[in-house]
Amino acid sequence: MMNFENVTQIAYLGPHASFSEMAHDLFCNKYNIKAYPAPQNTIRQVVEFVQNTPDSLGVLPVENSIEGTVRETLDNLMACQNPNIKILSEIIMPIHHCLLSRNTEFYSITGVISHPQALAQCQGFIHDELPRNLNIIEAPSTAEAARSLANYNLTYAAIGSEKTAEVYNLNILRENINDDKSNQTRFILIGDFETEPTGKDRTTLMFTAANRPGSLMEILNIFYKNNINLSYISSRPSKHEFGDYIFIVNFDGHIKNKTILETVKQVKEKATYMKFMGSYGR
Repeated sequence: MMNFENVTQIAYLGPHASFSEMAHDLFCNKYNIKAYPAPQNTIRQVVEFVQNTPDSLGVLPVENSIEGTVRETLDNLMACQNPNIKILSEIIMPIHHCLLSRNTEFYSITGVISHPQALAQCQGFIHDELPRNLNIIEAPSTAEAARSLANYNLTYAAIGSEKTAEVYNLNILRENINDDKSNQTRFILIGDFETEPTGKDRTTLMFTAANRPGSLMEILNIFYKNNINLSYISSRPSKHEFGDYIFIVNFDGHIKNKTILETVKQVKEKATYMKFMGSYGR
């Protein structure tokens, strides 16, 4: 198990009672981390905090079972200037959304506030149960949405967790309103630390392929030839040139395994850009 005794602070997407804070608590329990919590207002701030603060860690949502990739996380990991910041661990946390309000009357609700991912995960409930002319407001996090209800009249509600309701003294008008009841989010722990193989590991790479026919296939074929299982592939605009993309892949194995190390070297030879994002226990 990794040793995080020297970690001084751990950043996550706040404020108090966010799902990211709940993931933060799980990571701290798993690795016995005693670091001072450092809630941030945005995912970008979490990444920048870890990049600029020695002996720190960060917790980020990276993928949801319904909505897929959390694009803001991938974009900010791509933009991170410190190559030593890597993914160190992951957890998968069940997500149960509730409709929260300062009042107790469900049918008086005319507006709802939440993070875009939470709104998307509850779109069926919003469409079927709430007014057609509902005022929808996006917030940086589900916890911030709950906290901001103090600035609105009593006809506004937020989407958040039971813990959010408890912390901000809100009424739960409806429970478990997410459309998919098996809703889960994968969170990652990032930092400038080394990991050791566990026997059940995953490696993440980011790379770009040359702008010519077959270049992406040549890179993907490297994994096939080396008998490596690709479990995830996604792409994000490079933000340098229109039509230029960075591919993100997850595959089984740890960088300290000879076959995985050789595979990464072969990908680097074929790619126009490559960034190793970490090897960590699945």
